[in-house]
Amino acid sequence: MHFEGLFQLSTWDYVFVTIVLTHITIASVTIFLHRHQSHHALSLHPVVSHFFRLWLWLTTGMVTREWVAVHRKHHAKCETEDDPHSPKKRGLLTVLLAGSWLYRREAVNQETLEKYGQGTPGDWLENNLYSRNPLLGICLMAALDMFFFGSVGLLIFAVQMLWIPFWAAGVINGVGHFFGYRNFETADASTNIVPWAILIGGEELHNNHHAHAASARLSNKWWEIDLGWWYIRMLAFFRLAKIRRLAPKVRKAEAKPNIEIDTVRAIVRNRFHVMKLYGLKVIHPVISEERETADRVNGVYFPGHVNS
Repeated sequence: MHFEGLFQLSTWDYVFVTIVLTHITIASVTIFLHRHQSHHALSLHPVVSHFFRLWLWLTTGMVTREWVAVHRKHHAKCETEDDPHSPKKRGLLTVLLAGSWLYRREAVNQETLEKYGQGTPGDWLENNLYSRNPLLGICLMAALDMFFFGSVGLLIFAVQMLWIPFWAAGVINGVGHFFGYRNFETADASTNIVPWAILIGGEELHNNHHAHAASARLSNKWWEIDLGWWYIRMLAFFRLAKIRRLAPKVRKAEAKPNIEIDTVRAIVRNRFHVMKLYGLKVIHPVISEERETADRVNGVYFPGHVNS
């Protein structure tokens, strides 16, 4: 059965519309739910904040308090049995394919909500509409998609419904703790995954985030792209957002004869970066040297050695 919507577009126009709609959802998650609500890395103008809440209600049905509580518990209990979605404990495929189910299972845990869900919106709209009727928003989104795009709107709606469960709950929480590179030697297994910046708005820089969770900027290297940060800068320019916290930038200074309090503070602030450098400059060379020594003693080939 085929029926026309308000707009009749070409195939590539429908693809473009779908990408735009899903990207707004990604921006809402990374800016509002993650950086603003969960970690208070920035403040948002009430109009912007409410737009994100409304959009997430329409496109995901997620309740702000539940998402924030589950995410904060993930940080507090990372890679332990109490972590809601650690691939190290629950398996990569489980998190990748059933990450949304893991989220829902933890979201109904009242102890989690009470302990980690503080400071989220509690106004009349939240209590009487968004939190009470999450499925209503999704149904309204489906109706709007069909009204504007006809039967193609059903396909667009399906992609919208799968976008966050797959990319955020699956890829970020799964692959982002299993494969990738690490800028910081955090206690957890978080990694950075590229080049997915356009698809997940900077959330792929997961190791950077775990190293400095309260930072509004997730990028660390000059070549890392954080679209969420670009949007935040744009909002700040128009005074619709205020940046509260940023990860410190590492600057190397000349060696000092005495350790000052400022030096100690800098080391503490950049402890994950220091640990990374210590591993590369000290631990790795020592291990390599010890391995070569052991190979020499045991008569095993190593670079520069020929077995007799």
